[in-house]
Amino acid sequence: MLDETLYRRKVLGCWLGKAVGGTLGAPIEGWPGPHHLDFYDPVPTTMLPNDDLDLQVVWFCTIAKLAKPVVDCQVLAEAWVKNVGFPWDEYAIAIRNLKNGIRPPFSGSYDNWFVDGMGAAIRSEIWACLAPGNPELAAKFAYQDACVDHSGNGMWAEVFLAAMESAAFVESDVRRIIEIGKSCIPADCELRQGIEDAIRWFDEKPEFDYLFEKIMAKYRSDNFTDVKVNFPIIVAGLLLGNGDFGRTICDAVNFGEDSDCTGATAGAIMGILNPDGIGDRWLAPIGRNMVLSPGITGITPPATIDEFSDLICKMSKVIRLDAHPAAEFKPTPVKAMATVRTLGGETPAPAPVTFDGNFGVWPEPVDNHHALQMTFKFKVPADGRYCVMFNTKSQSVVKVDGELAFRREPGSMAPSFHRAPWNQSAMLDLKQGVHVLEVEMTRVPEGQLPNWVVGVAYGDTMQWVPDAFLNVE
Repeated sequence: MLDETLYRRKVLGCWLGKAVGGTLGAPIEGWPGPHHLDFYDPVPTTMLPNDDLDLQVVWFCTIAKLAKPVVDCQVLAEAWVKNVGFPWDEYAIAIRNLKNGIRPPFSGSYDNWFVDGMGAAIRSEIWACLAPGNPELAAKFAYQDACVDHSGNGMWAEVFLAAMESAAFVESDVRRIIEIGKSCIPADCELRQGIEDAIRWFDEKPEFDYLFEKIMAKYRSDNFTDVKVNFPIIVAGLLLGNGDFGRTICDAVNFGEDSDCTGATAGAIMGILNPDGIGDRWLAPIGRNMVLSPGITGITPPATIDEFSDLICKMSKVIRLDAHPAAEFKPTPVKAMATVRTLGGETPAPAPVTFDGNFGVWPEPVDNHHALQMTFKFKVPADGRYCVMFNTKSQSVVKVDGELAFRREPGSMAPSFHRAPWNQSAMLDLKQGVHVLEVEMTRVPEGQLPNWVVGVAYGDTMQWVPDAFLNVE
């Protein structure tokens, strides 16, 4: 039985550790490592706002309003639409899907290039704190959360962490809680392989440089938020840190990649394991005030981390699981006209094609002697400024309404309006109604089928125009 006083200290340690680690890593988020931080740089005067904590505060405030506090993906889905304005990656895709009437778990799995992103994993702590010492229940809570905007590795990442962190309330050994987390995810998922690789490499040679080389050689991705690279980093940080809070979060952050998230997660785990180990050196610069991002609206958050911790402890006594996942979903296809032409030859007449969503894959290889040409129609609801994106690893030339919009050489993919690679999107002034997007794709990466993400966002918010490519004639 977990002592009530110790439980409260561990919950507070969780949130303080998360705030410290996130604040440490935020200034270098997305920068490739290795880095060499041993303290904040720059030294802050308050905690930095971070979606890692923001969303968990939203979930608490949403559940607290219910007559009977329950964890249900449908309840959390409503909070995404009402309270979250983040236009980033899987968040924006989930919000788009929800606005199009697609309910969880399909809101997370459908048409989502970012299913393996870190966006769910970073909000696991609330479920551990609400189910301390009960990894199975924490994992079930986390599943309800993660399925709203993820599937596969990205979903299992939150389940793993929630179980691991729940176990940390009653276990003290890092390897033991990792094994408990692993027991709650499929044996054959890539995420689990990455976790096991990090442990094996650490046992071979427990040195940062060796682990950095091994992890990056196997798991580095175009998407720096991919859980498949960031979870080996988190595990490596925990093992290298050997129980020391500062060393653990610095090692996690110094690998680079999604450094605010790896630092925040490692900090939260260490804060649960040993809340007294954080130290005033780390806490004094950030204070205890709750600082949320401006993208969070419509809630009245607790004023301090201490108040938040007290409220979480109180909710843990009454919270229960009451899941209502959607049973089925039928996608609305995205239509186009398409043809494959021989370079230097005549262009065959295009034929109508359909794709399951904005994330499209051509069903056949296109070699370097041919070009894939496609024409899409899309609609915008009012005159205004919009961001038009067509992101692919292939060479591409994109026209909108007959005018060149952008073009690029082959390169990386990160199909989110706020960070699409250079020359994969354009800000355009468009009139209300239907517009035409034409694209020619060549130089498809060897061994891959042509694939892309196409979309239109509002220029002021960078949120998807949800139905821009649906039911357009």
